[in-house]
Amino acid sequence: MNARRGQKLQPLLACLVLVAVTALWGSTFVLVKDVISRYPTLPFLALRFALGLLVMALVLRRMPSRPVVRAGIPIGLALAGGYLLQTFGLATTSPANAGLITGLFVVFTPLLGRLFGGPLEPRTVVAVTVALAGTALLAGGATAHVGVGDLLVLGCAACFALQIVLLGRWAPGLPPGPLTMVQMATCAVLFAGAGATQFRVPDAGVWLAVVVLGVFASALSFLAQTWAQSHLAPTQTALVLALEPAWALVAAVLLAGQRLNGVQGLGAALLLGAITLHELRPRRPR
Repeated sequence: MNARRGQKLQPLLACLVLVAVTALWGSTFVLVKDVISRYPTLPFLALRFALGLLVMALVLRRMPSRPVVRAGIPIGLALAGGYLLQTFGLATTSPANAGLITGLFVVFTPLLGRLFGGPLEPRTVVAVTVALAGTALLAGGATAHVGVGDLLVLGCAACFALQIVLLGRWAPGLPPGPLTMVQMATCAVLFAGAGATQFRVPDAGVWLAVVVLGVFASALSFLAQTWAQSHLAPTQTALVLALEPAWALVAAVLLAGQRLNGVQGLGAALLLGAITLHELRPRRPR
């Protein structure tokens, strides 16, 4: 009886864990933008994920199995692509814009899930259309100039959606700790190789950011996500992770003093509305 009750509570616990993760992720956009304004992007990402890898190695103290490595590398590649595009995008767009556009991974998830035979409902097409309109308004409306940074973050959202889809396909049945470690290792190796010539000794502020992001926003957060997705469907995960852009907007207003004009506010509302309504509307039974 207790075992059954525990199994029924696991999805609820997984949702609560993901809520905490989204709050942490949403609050880091301001921090990342500050760091990359004074330290090269690729070495910063390499340090972040190398520390995340070290934390996972100390926690696990064992090597991942071959099935975990085979699944973890492509998931890690999608994750690396997302962070690469997001971090470079943050250099030329605001934290609020980056957080809101990143949230489009929620509507991209079922689109990419279609590649693996998942259903594609008309409401998904509508949500994508509304969300893209919201992105244009967020950039300034009819006179908008959608910057390179916004487009890079849009690509980041697609990469994160792919990571969620791949996790939903392979995470069930695999241990979350080793799978997270392989993702961290994939990112660390890629960023270290690409940014080796740009490396320089970070100052104290950059090291603090590396510790916060590497330990809490990378290793522990992705361990939590990987564990949660072993108990939730990809679309359920996307629903909870949809809170991230809202947290990012709050952090940008409170921590960075960012303000949105009327047109941008409407765009933000359309983005959040498309993401939330797409996930809250009940699905038809298959």
